[in-house]
Amino acid sequence: MAQAAAAPAAPEAPAPASANRKKLLLIIGIAVLVVAGGAVAFFLTSGKPAEKVAVKQAAKAPALYLAMDPPFVVNFQADQTVRYLQVTVQLMTRNPETLEFLKGHDPVIRNDLLLLFGNQSYAVLGNVAGKEQLRTQALATVRKAVASEGGKADDVEAVYFTSFVIQ
Repeated sequence: MAQAAAAPAAPEAPAPASANRKKLLLIIGIAVLVVAGGAVAFFLTSGKPAEKVAVKQAAKAPALYLAMDPPFVVNFQADQTVRYLQVTVQLMTRNPETLEFLKGHDPVIRNDLLLLFGNQSYAVLGNVAGKEQLRTQALATVRKAVASEGGKADDVEAVYFTSFVIQ
């Protein structure tokens, strides 16, 4: 019995080969995913610089303005007195063709804006909100006139009042 107790303990058996193989496959799989992800990220973020510049330029062309000269002068009734409105208007577009279209159809646009301005009330135009409301109505009026003449109404982006006098 003494011999059995004196025998050294048996060394641990090595891990089966299948466990090592699984670890190796897992490491290789992760490495492949990392490389593939990096490649996808590279292709998505890279591009020709000329394409990027062209996209930026197409996004927003410079603004073009058309001054509606001479200023509009209309009279309207306010509290039993006659009032006058003088307003200088500029139209804004980014399309050179629309700018030329606006110039060519100035009489139609002026007529429609004169009718709009003449139908205002003094009480409404006396505050900033009323002037802003009139500017919104003027834009809608210009777009309607442009559309009725066969132009691109949405190319007219804004109407600006560069002078606004009420007497």
